[in-house]
Amino acid sequence: MREVKSVAQRVAPGSWGAHRSIGAAVRDAKPGGVITVQAGTYTESLVLEKDIVLVAKGTVRLVAPRGPAVTVHAGRAELRGFTLVSPAPREAAVLLRGGEPVLRDCEITGGRVEVAAAAAPLLSGCSVRQAEGMAVRLTGTSGTTLEALTVGGCSGDGVVVEDEAALELTDALVDGVAGRGIVVTAGAYAALTRCEIRGSGAAAVLVDGHASAALRECRLYEASGQGVWVRGTAGRSPSPQGRWPWDVGPSDEDRIPVAASSSADAAGRSADRTQGVRLRDCEIFRTGRSGVLAEDASAIVLDRCHVHRTTGAAVLVTGEAVAELVSVRAVDCVDTALVVSAAGNATARDSTFARTGANGLYATGEAEVSLTGCTVRETAYTAVHLGGSARVNARDCAIGGTPEYGARVTERAELLAERCEVTEVELTGLCVEGGDAALRDCRIEGDRDSVRLITTHRPLLADCVVTSIGETGVRVGRDTGALLENVTITGATTGLLLEEDSTVLVEGGAVRESRGSGVIVYAGARPTVHGLTVESAAKNALYVGDGGEGRYEDCHFTKSRFPAVYAGARSRIVLRRCAVDGTETDLLRDEEAEVYAQDCHVEDVADPVLPTLPPPPAEQGSTPVPGVRRAVATSGTAGEGEQDPEAAAAKLEELRAELDRLVGLEGVKRDVVTLTKLMQMVKVRQDAGLAPPPLSRHLVFAGNPGTGKTTVARLYGGFLAALGLLSRGHLVEADRGDLVGEYVGHTAPKTTAVFRRALGGVLFIDEAYSLVPQGQFTDFGSEAVSTLVKLMEDHRDEVVVIVAGYPNEMNRLLESNAGLASRFTRTLHFDDYSSSELVRIVEHQADSHQYTFAPQTTAALHDYFEMLPRGEQFGNGRSARQVFQRMTERHAQRVAELGLSAVDLASADEELLTTLLPVDLPPEEVL
Repeated sequence: MREVKSVAQRVAPGSWGAHRSIGAAVRDAKPGGVITVQAGTYTESLVLEKDIVLVAKGTVRLVAPRGPAVTVHAGRAELRGFTLVSPAPREAAVLLRGGEPVLRDCEITGGRVEVAAAAAPLLSGCSVRQAEGMAVRLTGTSGTTLEALTVGGCSGDGVVVEDEAALELTDALVDGVAGRGIVVTAGAYAALTRCEIRGSGAAAVLVDGHASAALRECRLYEASGQGVWVRGTAGRSPSPQGRWPWDVGPSDEDRIPVAASSSADAAGRSADRTQGVRLRDCEIFRTGRSGVLAEDASAIVLDRCHVHRTTGAAVLVTGEAVAELVSVRAVDCVDTALVVSAAGNATARDSTFARTGANGLYATGEAEVSLTGCTVRETAYTAVHLGGSARVNARDCAIGGTPEYGARVTERAELLAERCEVTEVELTGLCVEGGDAALRDCRIEGDRDSVRLITTHRPLLADCVVTSIGETGVRVGRDTGALLENVTITGATTGLLLEEDSTVLVEGGAVRESRGSGVIVYAGARPTVHGLTVESAAKNALYVGDGGEGRYEDCHFTKSRFPAVYAGARSRIVLRRCAVDGTETDLLRDEEAEVYAQDCHVEDVADPVLPTLPPPPAEQGSTPVPGVRRAVATSGTAGEGEQDPEAAAAKLEELRAELDRLVGLEGVKRDVVTLTKLMQMVKVRQDAGLAPPPLSRHLVFAGNPGTGKTTVARLYGGFLAALGLLSRGHLVEADRGDLVGEYVGHTAPKTTAVFRRALGGVLFIDEAYSLVPQGQFTDFGSEAVSTLVKLMEDHRDEVVVIVAGYPNEMNRLLESNAGLASRFTRTLHFDDYSSSELVRIVEHQADSHQYTFAPQTTAALHDYFEMLPRGEQFGNGRSARQVFQRMTERHAQRVAELGLSAVDLASADEELLTTLLPVDLPPEEVL
């Protein structure tokens, strides 16, 4: 049987044998037919529902009288070379509702292209101009491929992808749209390759909702707003395993979806698309605001991207957004290169942040930042600035080239750095002001101070090299504690400067070639120095100023031009097993100075003094017991490990009086007093050179909320500090959120940072049982417990740990780890307050705030607490304080309702303004 071939149709008005309209030719054409349309203007609207090809011969303008110029419901219709015109710029000029239509080399003017439902079109070499609202809109579950698309002169957005639609956009130019260049929202997906988005409004690319997108080799520039703006939960992986959207294999991350070959394929496209928002080999520049903005709970990956010449930050991560930067160059921006704020999380590898008008990195809020192999240089302000409670972990990074600070840590922020270099800094290389820092194997330079520490925390420098051409190598500020392990300090006028009342532990290391004294100790400073070498100081190797203190063991002072050791008036220092050589004088001291020496070695020194000095008073006439560590003095000029006896006794009496004033807790008070007496015996035996009794200072506080556990913990630390068994006695409060990380490798550093802040004092962990959630054996909390056990062993004489929580739950915590149970052998039980005790708490609050009770109020308050439910929400002392607060609020409202003027209130009877009545008691349901 002979095959019937479709007959080609022709549209040419006025021509013999041709159709007068395109619509007529379409109706007459068989499936698979080809229609050629002669040049001209055709005022009609086409509706296509079958496989057909329309080819324009010359300039063919299809002008819709109303509605779309072309509507496709089904089939594989194809249009080639047409100009499609809409009379309504805010409506669709082309509406593709189904099938797999193809438009090649078409120009759409005065209206948008809209793809809906499950259509799977291909547009190649087309342009969309003079549309309003948006130029291209993709909705439903459609899957669209746009090749070599040009969008221009549009008053709204360029391309909008909505619902569950998918887009592949290749070699496109979106130029001069007043709105956003590309918008991907809801659950849509877009893949952009070699696209250019120029001169857009609020953003070149916006990914919103829970959409995802992949951009490759794209250029986004001259946007008046953001370059790339990611918000909502865009880019977040829905995986319950918690994998980030970029945790995929090489074959997965390279996959970019193409237009479906059938409607069924288009409907199932979402199963094939790559999750996440990823930019690879893209360039973003000349933006009016940030180059990249990730906010809300979004997630984004920048891979080998170049972000530069932005007016705002090059990359801004805020809200709870997560960003990963790999081999990114964020440079030449007016503002900061990388800003991470709120609870944002940014990870950068092998990236460069340089030539900025502000900071290189600015982290604040609850930000988490990880830098590996990154360069932060040539910044107008501080290269790396941390504020709020931000936490930055840097490895193998190069920081510097700034007129201000290399790295500055403020407020409650934390910096963890390993194998980093800080160089070419005009002020201070590392400045810690209120925050905390731990640096290992780092090299730090600064033109003024290389390192400056002024904080209530206890920063750590380990295996670091510090070089300075300025005033100080390492300056430890007033009332600041620090740990220096194997730190080498070279140059500077002063190598190591310890300001008033600082407490520093130095283990090993060296101070070399100081242009002044190697180590300077100011009044009240109490360093403990082991194994330090001070070499070639232009003045003294060790200068202890008036009122300075310290213990120096196994140190080597060599080649100083002035006396190796100088002791000022009222100073008190102890030298053990120290060596002095290469100097004319080993010691110069003021008449009022107390200097003790034991087993010191002096070589080639005329008339040495150190060998003639007595040993420390605590060791005269006694034999030291191996393994007994002596406490460091905490104040005054008393003997080593001791306070001034009168001051210590006065402090103990003050603490006991404060303990006695606490309402209730009689059993706890007895236990604390007993422990205090035991600790006094420990101190006496230590001072006598005897081994202390086997006694653990760590405690379990078992009790319900609001029973005074935190207050007693603070007092306990004060008792130990007054006895000289803790250097500071301060209280550091923590809970699970402070100790447990969110991903592998995060918990141990986080726990260690909190623990170090507590050195010399008390670490109080509230609701400690939450570290081991019941029935969860792989939780990161167990890692926090293991880390705590090791730290408690390594620093057993430097810290007290108190774990607190509900009685039954605390037993489960101790049973979870044998090492933990062995260190917490004593439990203090905090009973709930009785109604009478709660009344006393409220009365104390009233007295503190200058309120009084009417006689009947006390009885009413007692009855109130008797009737108050004691469920899980009951907070004991906290509930009592809440009752008092509500009473004052109701009292104020009652007085206000009297209608007195301001003048009348000012002259009112004091009893009216201060007396609380039974009517002021709040309803029980309020609590």
